[in-house]
Formats: sequence, C-alpha cells, structure tokens
Amino acid sequence: MVVGTMSNSGKSLLTAGLCRVFNQDGYKVAPFKSQNMALNSFITKEGAEMGRAQVVQAEAANIEPSVLMNPILLKPTSDSGSQVIVNGEAIGTMKAQEYYAMKHTLRPKVQEAFDKLSSQYDIVCIEGAGSPAEINIKKDDFVNMGMAQMAKAPVLLVADIDRGGVFASIYGTLMLLEPEERAMVKGVVINKFRGDVEILRPGLRMIEEKTGVPVIGVLPMLNVDIEDEDSLSERISGHSEVDLIDIAVIRTPRMSNYTDFNVFELIPGVSLRYVKNVRDLGNPDMIIIPGTKNTIGDLKWLRQSGMEAAILKHASNGTVIFGICGGYQMLGQSLSDPYGVEEGGQMRGMGLLPCETTFSKEKSRTRVSGQVVGAAGFFAPLEGAQCSGYEIHMGRTVPAGDAPDHFLQLTDAAGKQTRDGLCSGNVLGSYLHGLFDEGDFAERLVDLLAQRKGLSKENAPKERYAEYKQRQYDKLAFEVRRHLDLKRVYRILQEGIE
Repeated sequence: MVVGTMSNSGKSLLTAGLCRVFNQDGYKVAPFKSQNMALNSFITKEGAEMGRAQVVQAEAANIEPSVLMNPILLKPTSDSGSQVIVNGEAIGTMKAQEYYAMKHTLRPKVQEAFDKLSSQYDIVCIEGAGSPAEINIKKDDFVNMGMAQMAKAPVLLVADIDRGGVFASIYGTLMLLEPEERAMVKGVVINKFRGDVEILRPGLRMIEEKTGVPVIGVLPMLNVDIEDEDSLSERISGHSEVDLIDIAVIRTPRMSNYTDFNVFELIPGVSLRYVKNVRDLGNPDMIIIPGTKNTIGDLKWLRQSGMEAAILKHASNGTVIFGICGGYQMLGQSLSDPYGVEEGGQMRGMGLLPCETTFSKEKSRTRVSGQVVGAAGFFAPLEGAQCSGYEIHMGRTVPAGDAPDHFLQLTDAAGKQTRDGLCSGNVLGSYLHGLFDEGDFAERLVDLLAQRKGLSKENAPKERYAEYKQRQYDKLAFEVRRHLDLKRVYRILQEGIE
C-alpha cells in the first residue's frame, strides 16, 4: 500500500509507476483505491463509474479498468456534499456528516471488492487517500491504515519535499499512527526532489534513526506527462502562452473530466489554456465549456461572473464554441430539474443550441464508438470523422423546434445505436467524454481551426494519444527503477507484515 503525508504528495503517480514496473517484470498487477474523491471519472465496459486515477494505473499495468479497483467514488457537488457512487452505481447525494454516519456499512463492500481483485492478480497496489494521520476521521477507516490492515499489506509512505517541511511531515505522520499501524510502514519515499541528493543524505540518516523506518528512495521532480487525479493539477492552474491555435477551456467551479482535452497539448502549434475569469479569456480560436458535477450551479457562476456574456459575444463574432456533457446542457435553451437532482426548478440556458435538457433520477453510463453524421456550418468538413468515448450524465437533452439532426451516430457494446450532440453554425455540443482521445476527430477539428486562420501546417501528432501515454508510463517506470531500491521493495512484498 502507498500512503502519503498529505494530498498531492505523489501517491497516485508512485502507484502507477509501481504497477508499470511490476507489469514489466512479468507479474499480473492491479491498482486499488477503496475510496476516491474526485470529479474526474470513467465508465467501464460494463457501464460502471469509477475514478480516473485507477484507470490511469490500470493502463500502466496494461489491464482493463474494473470498478473493483475503486469500489467507492465521491464526486463533490458542493463544499459540503458529494454524490456517493458504490460499485459503479450512484446511491445518492449526501452531506459529509450523512456519509460518515453510514460509512461503516460500506466496509464489507470494500473488503469484497479487494478480495475479488486480489484473487485475480499476483500483486495489488493499493493507494491511500489524503493522509493516514487524519486523526479526526480514523474511526471506521478503510481508506488508509484501516485498508492496509484489511488487506494485510505492508505500507510505503510518500512525502513531498517540494512543499518544504518534509522531515517534519514524515516524523509527524508516523508518530500520529498507532504503534501497530506504525509497524506496518516498511519504507519512506521522498518525492519531487530538486538538487543534489548527497546534500540530503544527513537528513535521511537522521529521519531513519528517529523513526526506525528506512528511506527506500528519493524521486526527483519527474518530467512525465500522466493524467492528474484532481483539481490540484498544475495542468489547469498554470497560464500557458498562446500558440498558433489558441483553445481556452472555461474552468468552472465544479469542472469535471478536464482530462478530456489533454490530447490537444500533443498537437504542434496548439495551446490549451484553462481560464476562470473574463480578463484571461483573450481572443481564443475555440472556447470549450467542459463537463461539470453541477450544471445549474456552474451556469449560474458563468452568468454572475460575466463569463456567459463574454462567451455569447465570442459566439456572435464567429468563435467556435464547444460544450461537453454539462457544457452541452448549458448551451441549450433551457434546463429543467423536476426531481431536485441538482438544485431543482428551471433555468434559462445560454440559447446557443436548439435543445432542452431535463434532469432525470437515473444516470446514463455507457461506452460508445461511432462517427460524425450530422455536421453542418463550420463543422461540415468533420462529416465521417471517427470517435469513441463514454457518457456520464443525469440529464436527457432533446432537440427543440426545427433543430438539425444529431451530430454523432454511436453504437454501444451491446450493439445498440444512439444519436448524440447538436451543431449550429459555429457552436457544437456533445455528451461524449473522451471524444478527442481516439480516432481522427481532434486532428480534423484543429485542421479546421488552422484553415480558418489561413494557416498551412502539419497538425497531426507524431504518435497517437494512446501510444503517447504508454511511452509516458515507460518513462515513469524507468525513473522508479532508477531512484527506488526495488530489491528492498520486492523484499517488503515477500515478507509482508506480521
């Protein structure tokens, strides 16, 4: 098991790296995280919803993602509430206190998922959440040391040196554990180090003497491009320079699945920016409104912040507007929430697409593939482009009035055909997450944007996105092998815990 001294210490990355190393060494390995809190989610082949962090780790292990790898997913809907997803199915939206009151009832489900997974694989790499020293919520814990005890797993503790105070965080974390928990921690990994490790060695010796736990590796600040778990990602907080083709993603408060757009970063001449205020919007070639866990709440934010007015102005001037999932819903004429799925009531949409959305009690979850069949306006040259992805949404969006045909013809795993999305002039909306990842959709869209600006450029990436990701996992594994004492890691695995 990999736990961290704090959130964003590098647990997810190290777990992915170990999954890749073990896979390269010939073992059947799977990731596991009993409870994940994130807005980035994924739909499995079976139609179950799980956190993307474990999908990334499964990719690193060269296996198909399974909901067994993440039996509980919490998707925040507000500052104090989350949608609770158990074994891939949403069971309701709860305030934090409500969830903690019933959390103990989920322990058997976590144990069952782990037991099934561990029976199928040689090694299971378990990831913790936050810190194991959160003493206020240790009761009924099945996420950190409680999970390690359930799995009888030896533990590695990861600490982020880049934030400062690394030795205090290591010592404090270990001292706040119960003695039997502390005995399960078999090694410390210091992450995100910059500089000469020889200068660090006196501190390493001292922390080993004070805690009795060996430091088994010092990972440098890694230059690998692997999907980040949540909104702590530097990817969406930085301000990149504008390139030949400028794509701006609106960073709404409850933005989800922002990894939908990572592929654009691989296309030469394209800049991908995440903006959260009007002054940073500038004059992009395409504005993307991403998915969200609270469509109505984020639409209110767009309206109150002035971002909606700016988007409408850009749309009237011909800027390409693209809405994904919740962003697609916002682009329509109206949103209705008769069952109080989000905030209840009705709300006017942005009016850029001729469609209406009604929220339902049941969530749509499906993996699909297909092609563009109803392209028109600016998007007409995309006709026939191939695509695939997955849907995760609570609403049903239907054309209104004399709306054009749907944009996509899709087929699910069972062979059922559906239609999705609408386009009107320079505005397009679709429910499909992962739309840009495979096929030729992203390349052809960027080519259209380039042609509009009179640019003649070779826009195709040097390698497909899936191939690029595999290369990044190999780079990560190389660094893990280089900087971790893997002989000790294997010895820890073989010895287990008493």
